[in-house]
Amino acid sequence: MTGAAYVLAALGKNASLPARIGPFLVSLLVLLVCAHIGVRKFAPGASPLLLPLATLLHGIGYVMIARLSDRLAGLQATWSLIAVACFIAVLVALPRVADLLRYQYTFLFLGVFLQLLPLVPGVGFSSGGARIWVSIGPINFQPGEFAKLCLAIFFAGYLSEQREVLSTGGKRIAGVQLPEMRTFLPVMLAWGVSVVVMVAEKDLGSSLLFFTLFVVLLWVATERTGYIVFGGGLFVLGAFIAYNMFGHVRDRFAIWLDPWSQYNGKGYQIVQGMFGFAEGGLSGTGLGLGDPTRIPAVKNDFIFAAIGEELGLFGATAVLAAFVFIIGSGLRTAIRTDNAFEKLLAVGLTTILGVQAFIILAGVLRVLPLTGVTLPFMSYGGSSLVANYMLLGLLIAISHSSARRLHEVPQ
Repeated sequence: MTGAAYVLAALGKNASLPARIGPFLVSLLVLLVCAHIGVRKFAPGASPLLLPLATLLHGIGYVMIARLSDRLAGLQATWSLIAVACFIAVLVALPRVADLLRYQYTFLFLGVFLQLLPLVPGVGFSSGGARIWVSIGPINFQPGEFAKLCLAIFFAGYLSEQREVLSTGGKRIAGVQLPEMRTFLPVMLAWGVSVVVMVAEKDLGSSLLFFTLFVVLLWVATERTGYIVFGGGLFVLGAFIAYNMFGHVRDRFAIWLDPWSQYNGKGYQIVQGMFGFAEGGLSGTGLGLGDPTRIPAVKNDFIFAAIGEELGLFGATAVLAAFVFIIGSGLRTAIRTDNAFEKLLAVGLTTILGVQAFIILAGVLRVLPLTGVTLPFMSYGGSSLVANYMLLGLLIAISHSSARRLHEVPQ
């Protein structure tokens, strides 16, 4: 499907097949075969849906990036190779996912360190209004993409050990049973540092992602709906404070409500995305036949608008369905395992993937104010691609571990 889409995009853009079509298709096939062999060799009992769906999204995203820029396509191809290598490395290094539980505090400190890194003078730098980038030699990357994996492992490990204490005891405030503070403190510290750092870096999209991860895992671990209510109240309070403290938050909220009045300014990108969806209609203009370059950030934040324009409602719905199937498969993996740590980790990883996709898709479609996060597997960017393939590797490893305990594959 990716190969056919690449051919159609090339024909639509240039009315001829590129000379590199052969090497591209061969390298793509080799890359996917290597990933498949890695799963069959090291995780044969894993869910058969996760890798094919992720590579489908990755392939469609790559075709759109290649259709926009040959230079970006070359860079994304390099990151794709690194991402698949890291995916296989996770499967090789983690024959037992439960072993990560012993290093939960190591992942806590590593996650906080990665979040603090962009604030270090001479290393971190701002781009697009957010200070989330780090430059080390010729390599620029977003350490927050990897911090979310580290903190998911810590939250899952700590909550799996303390879930009984967190479910009982403590004081009752406004009908909500709160845990003892000495037990709750490490989790609150990790979450608080994450949010403070993200606010200092003006990366509110990631702040929302970490907050949701924290609340969902706490709810799943304790099975107390009061945490969802309490978390929702904190979210409303935090949104109100952010709205009053940060001008760019007020700007995004105003653009969300009425982008048309700022068409020649900050609302231009949102409006162009809406024009792209309208132009696509049901079946789209066809790959290579649209004009998504009118959208300034089309290669990352607005790649879904380009898909909506050239593949139409049918293609955009297929992308949404692929994300829904990945999330469903991740949650099914969590349900199947009887290990508390693996269950919480699977829920956490799936929450990261699902919420991140929802935040950016809702922003592009004007369901929510736009925040700057990438669309998993599809947007341009090496940090996001590598981190999401590592996340996928962890989910597949958990799925295989569950199948092995259920004697669906040899021990």
